[in-house]
Amino acid sequence: MQPVYHPGTVALSILIAAFASYVSLDLASRVRAHDRLASAGWVVAGALVMGSGIWAMHFVGMLAMQLPIEIGYRPGITLLSWTAAVATSALALYIATRDRLDALLLGGGALAMGAGICAMHYIGMAAIALVPALEIDPWWAGLSVLIACGASAAALKIFFWMRQLRGAQVRLAQGAAALVMGLAIAGMHYSGMAAAHFPAGAVCLSTDGLGGQGLGWWVGSATAVLLLISLFTAVLDARLSAKAQRLARSLNQANGQLAQVALADPLTGVANRMLLEDRLGHALDRADRANEGRRSGQVLARLALLFVDLDGFAAINDSFGHGTGDRVLKDMALRLRGCLRDADSVSRVGADQFVLLLEDMAGEADALAVAQRVQEAVGQPVDLGERPLTLSCSIGIVLYPDHGRRDRLLSHAEAAMHQAKRAGGAGWALFDQAMGADARAQIELQEDLRAALQRDELLLHYQPKVDAGNGQIRSLEALVRWQHPRHGLLGPGQFIPVAERFGLINALGGWVIREACRQLGVWSRQGLRLRVSVNLSVHQVRQGHVVEQIEAALREHGVSADQLTCEITESVAMEDTAATQAMLAGLARAGVKLSIDDFGTGYSSLSYLCKLRPQELKIDRSFVQDLETSADARAVVDAIIHLARALRLTVVAEGVETRDQAEVLLALGCDELQGFFFARPMSVQALVAGGLLTSDGQDPVEFTASAYLPLG
Repeated sequence: MQPVYHPGTVALSILIAAFASYVSLDLASRVRAHDRLASAGWVVAGALVMGSGIWAMHFVGMLAMQLPIEIGYRPGITLLSWTAAVATSALALYIATRDRLDALLLGGGALAMGAGICAMHYIGMAAIALVPALEIDPWWAGLSVLIACGASAAALKIFFWMRQLRGAQVRLAQGAAALVMGLAIAGMHYSGMAAAHFPAGAVCLSTDGLGGQGLGWWVGSATAVLLLISLFTAVLDARLSAKAQRLARSLNQANGQLAQVALADPLTGVANRMLLEDRLGHALDRADRANEGRRSGQVLARLALLFVDLDGFAAINDSFGHGTGDRVLKDMALRLRGCLRDADSVSRVGADQFVLLLEDMAGEADALAVAQRVQEAVGQPVDLGERPLTLSCSIGIVLYPDHGRRDRLLSHAEAAMHQAKRAGGAGWALFDQAMGADARAQIELQEDLRAALQRDELLLHYQPKVDAGNGQIRSLEALVRWQHPRHGLLGPGQFIPVAERFGLINALGGWVIREACRQLGVWSRQGLRLRVSVNLSVHQVRQGHVVEQIEAALREHGVSADQLTCEITESVAMEDTAATQAMLAGLARAGVKLSIDDFGTGYSSLSYLCKLRPQELKIDRSFVQDLETSADARAVVDAIIHLARALRLTVVAEGVETRDQAEVLLALGCDELQGFFFARPMSVQALVAGGLLTSDGQDPVEFTASAYLPLG
């Protein structure tokens, strides 16, 4: 006997098949959109949903079948058919996780899936126990197998094809594909049912099992609920994923802004040293790749670095304040940008130092042309409101690959810049190997200096200051020396610039203060009362705690504050900054004497001189050297001496090298004389050996040098 099918229930079965296909396609996209662990979870969940949907379609299709006998299903075999549907769905989703679908995977997967679907169908049919048994038409059965395999192949192709789609296209294609797959699954089911012939007069022996009508509605309802839950979960996951993507984009944007802050100079907005090094690395890689195929001796791609240092910028901060200096730096950064092409870049690597990175340079001429533009741009007046200010710059130029290894380019450019500085500034210098050797020597010297501060290789020499009237030594100036293990005794001019350049000057200055106080303490315990002056650098003045260092050293070695004199240059003393004024006020409170060094070469502001109230003025050696030949120099020295007398200050002339200079200073009334004519800087041992530290028995103790000059 042939069954009759209810049209509405058939349509419901097709709808369930299409719905299951739609959710399955959506789950397939979820599988690839997550990490491995989450993908495995989606494979399991998807297999349960997809397999249950196909299985439900089968039994709803069985529900559409109308026979004159009551149909029932054996529970165990029914469960086995569900297991086959779930396993087949798991296989399909697993294949959907692969990176690509080749012919072998497509063919094998389609056969395996088709076999699984047919197994689900015919096992479900076998759950009906009929006597006599069902008869299967092999032609219709074969057709159902072909349809199952073809539907599986189509499903796999659709899975992979849909990966190429984006946005609204995905939903439209997914709906159309689900309808096609649902029809294919239904076609397989009903062709399989056409293969089954129910013998006339057959009796169903499994009516006491799962009831046909109840089972069909129960399976259909439960699976529909499961499909709805799965679809809701997929939609929720899609929204959460979209939200996560928005958050990721926001995070990336925030990271980009943080990177911009981290890689940009906060004052001028140009790149900082970190970004420069990154850009330089990429530019060097591009140049190396372009030069790989070069012919012998031919360079196809060059890049240039221009190291730009503003000449005299420190004087702007000293004279006009740091606010004005910042405005000038911003303006200079804009001017440097205007000298470059879009592909070039400018970076700020120091207080007043910039580096220009230029790619695709044909040779030195191109780099020099840019350097000329930079000098002209920097040399334009800066409008500060009251009056224009004009600057110049020193430029060091290095080319790659012409001027050395890639890891030395920046140091080579800086070495060339220093060469331009030494030549007087307001110019440029191309790098050569001699500069590179000098740069390496300075780096080695700063490494040795760091070690010297720990190994007690530094020492102080003392140069006497002689009373112009009686020839007695009134005080000593402490001058640092370095007993280098390889280079011998080094003077301050050989390593002080290195200490300033590499940030060691504060540590070195602190050592000088401690060592001078230690020696004063030793002399005090020997019954010798002596005054010693030490030089403070601008870096020490600005560091903010030099007064505390001095007070600690005086306490540690039991030295009276009036035995120590601090010498600072006139330009530093006249700075109207909070740090300078606080330091000077601290010295006054501590009782330490203040000496203004190089007086007459800077501002020579009488108002500041009255405000600071130093105890000593030192006439700069440039005036002393010209005393014998220049009336102007004599006039300046005479004016300084009269000014000092009016303010009750001691006047010291440094750099006295000849008898004529000494006699002129004596005639003008200078209080103390210092220079090679009397004594060179010497060690404590040399002072003792020369008989210069002998007491004359007075209290406080004075130190008689000799009845005659010179001393040395």
